[in-house]
Amino acid sequence: MATLTASAPRTALPTVLRNRAAQKLLLLALAAAVLVPLANARWASGAWPDALTVDLTEPLTRTSDWIIDNRDSHPLFLYFFGHVSNAVVVSVRAVYLLLLAAGWAGVTAAGALIAWRVAGVRLALGTAAAFLTCGLLGMWIPTMQTLALMVAAVLASVAVGALLGLAAGLSDRMDRVLRPVLDTMQVLPAFAYLLPVVLVFGIGVPAAVLATVVYAAPPMARLTALGLRGADKEVLEAVESLGSTARQRLLTARIPLARKELLLGLNQTIMMALSMAVIASVIGGGGLGDRVYQALASVDVGAALAAGIPIVLLAVVLDRVTGAAGEQRGDGRKALWAYGAVAALAIALAARLAGRVDWPDAWTVAIADPVNRAVDWMTAHLYSGVPVVGGTADWAAHFTTWVLDPVRDGLQWLPWWSVLLIVAALAWLIGTWRTALTAVLAMAAIGVLGVWDSSLDTLSQVLAAVAVTLVLGFATGIAAARSDRVERLLRPVLDVFQTMPQFVYLIPVVALFGVGRAPAVAAAVVYALPAVVRITAQGLRQVDPAALESARSLGATPAQQLRQVQLPLARRALLLALNQGVVLVLAVVIIGGLVGGGALGYDVVFGLAQGDLATGLVAGAAIVCLGLMLDRVTQPTERRAKKGA
Repeated sequence: MATLTASAPRTALPTVLRNRAAQKLLLLALAAAVLVPLANARWASGAWPDALTVDLTEPLTRTSDWIIDNRDSHPLFLYFFGHVSNAVVVSVRAVYLLLLAAGWAGVTAAGALIAWRVAGVRLALGTAAAFLTCGLLGMWIPTMQTLALMVAAVLASVAVGALLGLAAGLSDRMDRVLRPVLDTMQVLPAFAYLLPVVLVFGIGVPAAVLATVVYAAPPMARLTALGLRGADKEVLEAVESLGSTARQRLLTARIPLARKELLLGLNQTIMMALSMAVIASVIGGGGLGDRVYQALASVDVGAALAAGIPIVLLAVVLDRVTGAAGEQRGDGRKALWAYGAVAALAIALAARLAGRVDWPDAWTVAIADPVNRAVDWMTAHLYSGVPVVGGTADWAAHFTTWVLDPVRDGLQWLPWWSVLLIVAALAWLIGTWRTALTAVLAMAAIGVLGVWDSSLDTLSQVLAAVAVTLVLGFATGIAAARSDRVERLLRPVLDVFQTMPQFVYLIPVVALFGVGRAPAVAAAVVYALPAVVRITAQGLRQVDPAALESARSLGATPAQQLRQVQLPLARRALLLALNQGVVLVLAVVIIGGLVGGGALGYDVVFGLAQGDLATGLVAGAAIVCLGLMLDRVTQPTERRAKKGA
């Protein structure tokens, strides 16, 4: 009897109390019961208190004025930043002059040669067609400007990323130091990198290249460290047993074994550099991005599309070539490279002797006017007044009225302390108390900066876009996971969409929806959708077949298998899809400030355009905090543990 009474308390405890999530919910309820009345009594109005706001306008203005006044005289600028700036200008100009000297025929032949040797004849023909299309669209010179900018930025990004990755791969201490830095850099929107470099280097090519390097170097660093740390230990032990030094082991074993990760890092760096090189046109990068930016500013969709197509073609070609290089194994036929190089050189010389270095004007096809006429037709027939369904302008207006406005007004109506409590609760439920603390501090920093309402406006756009993205992405991903035919049909579409730079997505939405917050959300949805679809489909396809077979043997229908087996077992992949969707949506919602998205994106664009660096820097810092908070709130604990954050 004593044994029964002694064991009774253990079995009588509710099972819920043993559940970690339930314990967190209980503690959160107790904390809310104590904190909410206290906060409501102290800050009943709910608006962010002025006493907790720090006005940085004056110190930032003084700092920016000091930097501008001392750029030409202070030793830091003369002997460090000045040399960096000059080196960037010289590098970009050297590459640009080399491309111009090779001419359109030489550049096309060289690109086709590299694609042929890396991936075969089909990709070589595709590469040649891509370069020729750039010329046909009248964008050869801007394409070469963008290519020169990107070559210099990629080389610098690869060098910086490889050095950081080498340090992190060989040193545990350096790995622990760099990991949170790289994690944070990878969740920040690209726009957040523009203002700091503008403050130091001013508007121009050096600022554009260095902003691109800061944005594109982290993938190279992370994948380099991953490859070095993942090298086969047995091979390393065998090399060490032969008496090799640490340097010899690095050069003869670690780096060759990490070849695939290094080339994947190169691929990711190139794609991010191209995306950033286009965005950097806002700060004087020139090239194709500048054409797109100027066309969007004047709502000239035809001119924007003419410059956007070469960007997409460059992205697709570079993605395919570097992706194929990662899978290629050396075949030793170096003579083919030599013959191909001679052939490309001969073509370039022949074009120069024939006076065909520059792309002939007669070979140019102007698409701006036909595209603008098509846009005018869509405006007249699809923009509004369509029977029954209404037009795209009606959809945008309804989405703004029924979704964006209520979400924004609801967030701004909530007391500031309740927003912090909600953020803490969500972050703690999905992560740890450190995660919750980081998220709350990031959100509180937004209030301290004095941009609380603007940040909540941006947050409302992000939440609306993420909701639409998840509904469409999960539905499409489930269809792709359950049907091989759907997966095959979607694969090329997703490949193209995932290689398109962020800027390009603004072109079609401006044509269809005009300007405003709804077009910014639409562009964000289209940009984030491919990643959500792909991660969802992959997660569902990797569910243990034995679990599905067991469910079928018990008579479960396909819908029951999906709800009760596949979705629960794919939880980590679905949370990862959510996290990636949030990060990608935020990146484009911020760029939506260029097409009337308002809020923080508008503040950044205004600061860049008007030289009001105080406004722009505060908005940029708020974007950083918002991105960090959203990443922590949506990042599953398992993934964070793997990353070591």
